[in-house]
Amino acid sequence: MDSLIISTIACMTGLAIVTVLHNQHRMDVTVQPEMPEGETPLISIIVPARDEERNIRRCVEALLAQSYPNFELIVLDDRSTDATPKILTELAGRDPRLHTLHGKKLPKDWAGKPHALYQAVREAHGDWLCFVDADTFATPEALAAVYNEAVRQSADLFTILTQQELGSFWEKVILPLVFTALSVGFSPHKVNDPTKPDAIANGQFIFIKQNVYDAIGGHAAIKSSIVEDKDLASLVKHSGYRLVMADGRAVASTRMYTSLAEMWEGWTKNMFLGLRGSPGLMLLGAFGAFVSLVAALALPLWLLAGLSWWGAGGGLRALLIVLEAAILWGYLIFWRILTLREMKVSSWYAFSIPLGAAIFAAMMFTSAWKVLSGAGVTWKGRNYSRRP
Repeated sequence: MDSLIISTIACMTGLAIVTVLHNQHRMDVTVQPEMPEGETPLISIIVPARDEERNIRRCVEALLAQSYPNFELIVLDDRSTDATPKILTELAGRDPRLHTLHGKKLPKDWAGKPHALYQAVREAHGDWLCFVDADTFATPEALAAVYNEAVRQSADLFTILTQQELGSFWEKVILPLVFTALSVGFSPHKVNDPTKPDAIANGQFIFIKQNVYDAIGGHAAIKSSIVEDKDLASLVKHSGYRLVMADGRAVASTRMYTSLAEMWEGWTKNMFLGLRGSPGLMLLGAFGAFVSLVAALALPLWLLAGLSWWGAGGGLRALLIVLEAAILWGYLIFWRILTLREMKVSSWYAFSIPLGAAIFAAMMFTSAWKVLSGAGVTWKGRNYSRRP
């Protein structure tokens, strides 16, 4: 086929794909900082912590500083081997609202995080349960704002996407691409539509009514789940309760990983656990990673090939190919800049797409291989391989 026709088809297809990929994350519910209003029922904030010495102090101190007047804070130390227990003991001695629990040995057929949350909930007294990860940091208005919005939305389970704190070079190169990919797989608009089966929650911050939690069987009903946030959301929605996902970046932030090694371990684990129970999604994810890698590498080569042909006397046809490649490349950079600005990352990182796409594809393929081979992954001293 004529090279110009191929270039034109590729350009039009690419423009459509870029547009679709970058318009899946739009949120129809947003949480803004606000003070408590109206009734203030007891809220039980629950934090599971396993080897979280780097984050636990900041997380707990932020939760104790909430403007919401009626809460209890329960932190379950899940058999940590670092300084987490010592830090918690110190914090509990300074503020009686902090209740620390020591986790029991993981029983057979239970996954780590569901078991930790199950133990903590048994000691909770609130009308609402608020699950917060130890690497998530709330603003003083967070609890009040989330409660107010959950009531306005008539939500039974209300979850927020938090602002991601990206400090290192590798975080800024890789994570914006990862979160774009996640928004395609789990559209917030579909999650919030009660007529759609799509269901997911962000385990970094989940807000659920105590009576709804009890009615669906709580974490005991999903005790072997490694993606407990997704499975809890599915259980809530498919039981006929109201699930709402919101943009909570104004009231909470998360620092997941701080180095390339941590990201590699963490995201290959996350992808493995998310894909393991869904062969179709695994194949789609691997295919998407392959396409993104090819596209990211092909775009600059496409532009350079057109320029070379034009320089060698290709004339108008070569110039049109250069123009089409430049349009698509520029359009992609434009969307990446918008995404990076939302994540508070320098626009210059938009030009790192080929590098980020290559690492993302490698993580996806590694996770797929671990699923297919049964090799499994190890996370915080626990192996997850052939569990159901």
